[in-house]
Amino acid sequence: MKILDNLNTLWGDDLKQALQAGARLKIAASCFSIYAYEALKSELAAIESLQFIFTSPAFIADEATDKFARERREFHIPKLQRERSLYGSDFEIQLKNKLTQKAIARECASWIRRKAQFRSNATQAPMQQFAGVQNAEAEIAYMPLQGFTAVDLGYLCSDWLPAETAQAPLPLALNLESLYHQLLQTIAALPPRPDESPEAWLSRYEQLQQLQAEHTKIERQLHKEKQFKRKVTLNRNARQIQADIEQLLTEKA
Repeated sequence: MKILDNLNTLWGDDLKQALQAGARLKIAASCFSIYAYEALKSELAAIESLQFIFTSPAFIADEATDKFARERREFHIPKLQRERSLYGSDFEIQLKNKLTQKAIARECASWIRRKAQFRSNATQAPMQQFAGVQNAEAEIAYMPLQGFTAVDLGYLCSDWLPAETAQAPLPLALNLESLYHQLLQTIAALPPRPDESPEAWLSRYEQLQQLQAEHTKIERQLHKEKQFKRKVTLNRNARQIQADIEQLLTEKA
């Protein structure tokens, strides 16, 4: 495993080495910027393909209007901001000021038509952001990511803390969906059960997160509760939830 801190070792430089001729690039991120394309233009021109999925809804026809109130979590990048980042994020303002945006956008659009496919996660289900490269020599995964911008590549400074992006071998997968599930299973530290489908595993993982949140809430209530009878009830509920958690963690259904 290799740590990329975007200070001493830049993700963009490492990605340039991995993007050999004929390589396949797969990215799941919150945003895509034409300035990231510009920074890697020579390398991206030689790859076979890019598969990109926006991890939150973006460029969806039935969501043409955007309201900040519809965002459910404050740490999500609002939809309108995600879409606007296509032609430069807030931290890429100095690149915007070079007045080359139109020319870069034209080159990037031509490249996208030839090499790239874009999809969007239209659900509210969370997605881990990552990038994967398949070339003639190796299969490489980068995670976690913030987005695919010049800032994330390490070529511009921002107010964000440096993301310690780890590099690890890319799991074998036949498609982007299968690759995503394998990476998510690794991050979540929840081993799949025998013959368990990705959908069933994801449902079990979501149930586990919900129960763990409920258990934490009850523990906080117990810490503050003073009535004995109420404590007995809370303890009973906590034991039941803990039993349900242990059942979800077992390798057998």
